[in-house]
Amino acid sequence: MSIGADGIERVRLPGDGLTLTADAFGDPAAPLVLFFHGGGQSRRSWRGAARRVADAGYRALSVDLRGHGESDWAADGDYALDAIARDVEAIVDSLEGSVALVGASRGGQAAFVGGARRAERVRLVFLADVAPRIEHRGVERIRGFFRASAAGFADVAEAAATLDTHLGHPGTSDPARLGKVLRREGDRLFWQWDPRTVAPEFLSPPSEGALMEAMARTITVPVVMVRGTLSDLVTEDEAAYFREITPHVEILEAQGVGHMLTGDHNDVFATALLDHLG
Repeated sequence: MSIGADGIERVRLPGDGLTLTADAFGDPAAPLVLFFHGGGQSRRSWRGAARRVADAGYRALSVDLRGHGESDWAADGDYALDAIARDVEAIVDSLEGSVALVGASRGGQAAFVGGARRAERVRLVFLADVAPRIEHRGVERIRGFFRASAAGFADVAEAAATLDTHLGHPGTSDPARLGKVLRREGDRLFWQWDPRTVAPEFLSPPSEGALMEAMARTITVPVVMVRGTLSDLVTEDEAAYFREITPHVEILEAQGVGHMLTGDHNDVFATALLDHLG
């Protein structure tokens, strides 16, 4: 444990063959809630929600996924969903007591698979805009963003413009905030993740969908999924299919919310989460 320059407690957690970094909030003896961000995000994406959860009497850990933020990069370049889910399982195994798993997008997939495999230790899986089956159009938009980012950026303003283009909201990204999720390599700026994490073979291959569907048909843990009504990844059809294959899932909607990308905060989901932790 250490205290970062921002005054936030940092902890290092064991993944599957590597070490992960997390921000920690709240009483270490309180019930645990683990947060996992989406692909291309970082542990900062859940910071506001984690603080609210801690204020409500829980211990909140917001984790950088492998290859993201300050967590280790995978030496073997394995960023498949199954590998990230094994990290979730390793974290759960390293902690005491039951845990609630909260995940957005890629982190939600990992929480879902890892939670299904550790059902005896998990009291809730809470998903932010992710489901066993996702809309291909939304996946292609995300792939386009990653392709546009591959060569890096001359400055933060260019990074913000690229992000805004793919969000469809020009001029809305905050360059000051984005500067915290960029790294410098030579004279270029790159997003703060291992470039291998966004290789085509790791972005929604058929095997990933098969794994998610298999877990959806067998998971026994309580599951809540909040779908953004503007999401192009989890449409009403995908939500209906989720309910069909996981009858006990509770599906909610976040009005006016789309799918999250780099630099986004996931705070909009905090109120629904608190309603289901009690």
